[in-house]
Amino acid sequence: MRFVDEAVITVASGKGGRGCVAFRREKFIPFGGPNGGDGGDGGNVVFRVSPSLLTLYDLRLKRRYDAKNGQPGLGSQCNGRNAEDLVIEVPQGTLIHELSEEGERLAADLTDIGQEWVAAHGGRGGKGNMHFKTSTNRAPRFAQPGEPGEEKRLRLELRLLAEVGIIGLPNAGKSTLISAVSAARPKIASYPFTTLTPNLGVLQGEDGAQLVAADIPGLIEGAHAGQGLGHDFLKHVSRTRLLVHLLSAEEIQGDNPLAGFDLVDEELVRYDPGLAERPQLRAVNKADLLAPDAREAVLRAARERGMELRLISALTGEGLEELVAAMWETTAKLKETNT
Repeated sequence: MRFVDEAVITVASGKGGRGCVAFRREKFIPFGGPNGGDGGDGGNVVFRVSPSLLTLYDLRLKRRYDAKNGQPGLGSQCNGRNAEDLVIEVPQGTLIHELSEEGERLAADLTDIGQEWVAAHGGRGGKGNMHFKTSTNRAPRFAQPGEPGEEKRLRLELRLLAEVGIIGLPNAGKSTLISAVSAARPKIASYPFTTLTPNLGVLQGEDGAQLVAADIPGLIEGAHAGQGLGHDFLKHVSRTRLLVHLLSAEEIQGDNPLAGFDLVDEELVRYDPGLAERPQLRAVNKADLLAPDAREAVLRAARERGMELRLISALTGEGLEELVAAMWETTAKLKETNT
């Protein structure tokens, strides 16, 4: 399935049912009076977070959603039936923006499983004529019409909910890393842009705790301006507490061995300056390809810049235990400080 993280739809709630104009007509009761019932309320349009959905794909297939109208009132003081709500299920992490002529505004941020938000309220049913009897008007021949529903145009945007975002240049080994430390099995190959959809991996702790990590597709120079695939997926980094920044040993250059880190950092800053302040764990992946002197050169360059750097190999397992431990420890501290 294609990863779809945006959709624009129109929703309309139901109209309220009209009130009824009716009079009691029974033998031996010539002036029974009004007994028209109320109309039912129109259905609401409700968004609900479903744990089984991962994309907004279904909402790209259907662009309009209409709730049903309330039933009209009947005689004998019988009220019309309220319409059922129209429930639209969305994945966890969905942002809902309301579109109008003035622009758009964020209306809802759905982050919890089972969370609901009413996007459009159904119209109230009209009152029947039994409500309008007075001492001077014993036989009212009018009732209220039902109120109209609401119609809104909405833009839905999905942002992954992961505490750890794994970033880096294409072929840095992000997919291999997430498959090595979790049960995720992303597509892996040695060519750019293998990862066309963000992959989620769940790390299981000894005490039953879970840590969700997202493999963000490779960023290239100009990603913030729409180059490559990075622009489409940079927004998924915005919800993460911690970034694990990988640089492939194949990208290390003699003059500036850490240039790959700088390039991705610059793209983060240009996309959102706040991302530059996000805590990072930096690691050189595929360290098994580095000669001993190259390893020392990389670590020396990191020390000169005051950068804490790890050498790992997602393929052989070198350094993974220490990196995962650092991920757990750092995210725990960030939770304590509500960062």
